[in-house]
Amino acid sequence: MTSATLPADTDTETATVVAPGVVTIGTGPVTLADVVSVARFDALVAVDDDARAAVTASRDTIDELAADSRPHYGISTGFGALATTFIAAEQRTQLQRSLIRSHAAGSGPEIERESIRSLMLLRISTLLTGRTGIRLSTVEAYVGLLNAGITPVVREYGSLGCSGDLAPLSHCALALMGEGEVRDAAGTLMPAAQALAAAGLEPVLLAEKEGLALVNGTDGMLGQLSLAIHDLRMLLTSADIAAAMSVEALLGTDAVFAADLAALRPQPGQALSASNLRRLLADSPIVASHRSPDHTVVQDAYSLRCAPQVHGAARDTVDHAAAVADSELASAVDNPVVTLDGRVESNGNFHGAPVAYVLDFLAIVVADVASMSERRTDRMLDPARSHGLPAFLAHDAGVDSGLMIAQYTAAGIVSELKRLAVPASVDSIPSSAMQEDHVSMGWAGARKLRAAIDGLGRVLAIEIMTAARALDLRAPLEPAPGTSAVLERVRRVVDGPGPDRFLSPEIEAVVALVESGTLRDAAALRLGDLD
Repeated sequence: MTSATLPADTDTETATVVAPGVVTIGTGPVTLADVVSVARFDALVAVDDDARAAVTASRDTIDELAADSRPHYGISTGFGALATTFIAAEQRTQLQRSLIRSHAAGSGPEIERESIRSLMLLRISTLLTGRTGIRLSTVEAYVGLLNAGITPVVREYGSLGCSGDLAPLSHCALALMGEGEVRDAAGTLMPAAQALAAAGLEPVLLAEKEGLALVNGTDGMLGQLSLAIHDLRMLLTSADIAAAMSVEALLGTDAVFAADLAALRPQPGQALSASNLRRLLADSPIVASHRSPDHTVVQDAYSLRCAPQVHGAARDTVDHAAAVADSELASAVDNPVVTLDGRVESNGNFHGAPVAYVLDFLAIVVADVASMSERRTDRMLDPARSHGLPAFLAHDAGVDSGLMIAQYTAAGIVSELKRLAVPASVDSIPSSAMQEDHVSMGWAGARKLRAAIDGLGRVLAIEIMTAARALDLRAPLEPAPGTSAVLERVRRVVDGPGPDRFLSPEIEAVVALVESGTLRDAAALRLGDLD
């Protein structure tokens, strides 16, 4: 997705947007909406005048300390375990250059463009707080790099999530210096110097303190957390849609989702999920068909009946993660930092623990929501539990296997999600000659969460595809207006029941509908926005 406009569901009251496709950054925090807009939709970045003044003032402080004969960390000393080594003035440009070159030590495959752009935006945001001591010209060069669509090559491994995401940020700073590899706005891999020249940008020669200012932050893990929160809010609404379709397909009841029952346990997420399910199932002829006293099912299985409890708890966890993200987005993470009264102080704010913990928490949530979804899929395929549906929803069971192996795919993904739910933040490997003896591993938490979110979208897509076929097989009974809208949208890319056919393209087509929010939007067009 490369549109320079905000996504349709962006809360424009919280995004600082002064024109279509432009996000203005100042001394205050960026928002989650800003991150999504720039990282995923290529919005441009503008800098306000207050931020320029704050950056200039803090740089004056650094320039004064650089002229001092006493050593000051990060200004006239080495870094990490070499912090006691004094660096003469004539060597400090080389010191900054060496810091970036040596720290750009990533390995493995390239990470995705939107994660790198989110990292760059958040580093710019911290630089513009006026707490890092960077020169205004360097910040403006970084903004120019981002606005030109130039994306430094950042690799999968290298960050321990403490002292910031050092290697990923260093790869970006290296590009700012005109070194290393980048991809231009068209995605072409090329040397950074070539891309800068093509965009009319000049490489930056770093001055005192600027190397640290460019690499000492949790921006990589925070950017990915911001994107994850956006994606999970959409996917959890989609999970409610999937559950509603499965309730209908399995001749379940909507009575358990009543508002007064949800109010007996006043968890906010549960109330929202139950409300979605009630709206999605409202006026369903299928649900109405078995409300008679002779219906023998006393209670639905937990995967149906408890959907609001699980989906709701997931929503509450996402809200907790968003609160942590909001605090981080308002932070100036650097070391040393220029304080409001002009001191330059060492600190530990670069430690990634707050972000790392919620990244792990969200991976647990993703695994559990997907696990419940897969159980509903399996139930629809089992004639012993599906209340009259054919085995595996096959056209001619025995000759045809129907959706049997689609459930295998979902089960395989869920198993992988359980492995990804093992927390990264409980691990720590000391580094920098034991100076950095406890690290957060938050970058690893962010990377596995991205993989987990992709898996959740696929598991939900398989449930929706299965439920869509099951609903067709309930004809002449019709599903509810809300679920009908989703079924109709699915049928535009996947045919209804019939003899076995190549399933993989159909699964991928529905995955695309889920991950883009298309199915959520289809329901919203008929029912109004869902929570």
